[in-house]
Amino acid sequence: MIQQEILTALGIPAAVYDFCHTRELALKEQFERIDAIAEANLAKVLAAFQKHRVSENHFETTTGYGYNDLGRDTLEAVYADIFGTEDAIVRPQLICGTHALSTALFGCLRHGDGLMYATGEPYDTLQGVIGIRPEMGSLAEHGVTYTQADLKADGTPDLEGIVAAIRPETKLVGIQRSKGYLVRHTLSVEEIGSIIKTVKAVRPDIICMVDNCYGEFTEVIEPTNVGADLCVGSLIKNLGGGLAPIGGYIVGRRDLIERCAVRMTAPGLGKEQGPTLGVNRSLYQGLFQSPTVVAAAVKTAVFAAKLFKDLGYEVYPEAEEVRHDIVQTVTFGAPEPLEKFCQGIQAASPVDSYVTPVAWDMPGYDSPVIMAAGNFISGATIELSADAPMREPYVAYFQGALTWEHGKIGMMKAVAQMGQVK
Repeated sequence: MIQQEILTALGIPAAVYDFCHTRELALKEQFERIDAIAEANLAKVLAAFQKHRVSENHFETTTGYGYNDLGRDTLEAVYADIFGTEDAIVRPQLICGTHALSTALFGCLRHGDGLMYATGEPYDTLQGVIGIRPEMGSLAEHGVTYTQADLKADGTPDLEGIVAAIRPETKLVGIQRSKGYLVRHTLSVEEIGSIIKTVKAVRPDIICMVDNCYGEFTEVIEPTNVGADLCVGSLIKNLGGGLAPIGGYIVGRRDLIERCAVRMTAPGLGKEQGPTLGVNRSLYQGLFQSPTVVAAAVKTAVFAAKLFKDLGYEVYPEAEEVRHDIVQTVTFGAPEPLEKFCQGIQAASPVDSYVTPVAWDMPGYDSPVIMAAGNFISGATIELSADAPMREPYVAYFQGALTWEHGKIGMMKAVAQMGQVK
């Protein structure tokens, strides 16, 4: 129970606290399910740390070329073990999820090859990488063609459409697990497995790559456990556990990881170079605590769904649904309530709580975007954050919270900012 004087200092009226607390009590079953998943994933991470004999020596730093970085190489072995793959790249030189995905795509595709996305149009920033939206240096400029199979109306994979979209030149099929800036179903690992099985039945040689951003550790298995050749993500999302200051990962088949490595550095250099510059300890510790951090983020998303549905807004997914990523959408239908929601999230942040978020033209997006993110790590969407393109139907994409307790306070502050609970 939070003392009333603290609630008052945070700008949370007693009526808002009572409204939120009542709904929290109704989520016991969902929270128990989330905790069970976190426990299973933490056990998996701990087993990998112990198998590879992680020690204080692995936290040492390298500079310059980064040759013989034992901590880096062991961390990549830990990642490969957790994902059940042959090899991995885990590097601070991969600056974001889009960079990691771009590295994988350019590493695997050559002039004349075809890329097909099995989950419809990919996330905004990746559209520029592919050339769906013309950008200098895109895959399209390098002679890679593009097709896509749209999801069904209910957001599930269209397996027949996927088969029809495969061309003789198709070399790689991309699968985006999370929703991007769409109000759509997030794919479960089981659904991803069905896509991969369908593609491999047509041509076993096609590379299946999964954009795993926001989905890691929300289930007890990962896409690589159901046949994905490559799985890619960001370390300032789930697997960084709120401690990774930068970085991305690529896990998968050894031959494909080698291709990605020479794209990341240079031909002939591959994984041999790449200094860790003092971040090893943060990458290890962030990975270790990531299952519980992800659980906190999922609980916060479930709580948000319950609160804002009861306030009359359309939410997706709803609180009772099983989760496959940490993202929650709330459709506000107009700019003003969306802005107030983001202002509430910002005001609940530990950093820059006094700042008022406004929409601006961010690189890689085709419309102004408003972001609420008073974070310790700039842009880390595993921390309490929300963002939205300022376009109809004015949907907020909410995610993160390093602890459930902060997530709960953040949601109460957002509700208070909306001014609907008296």
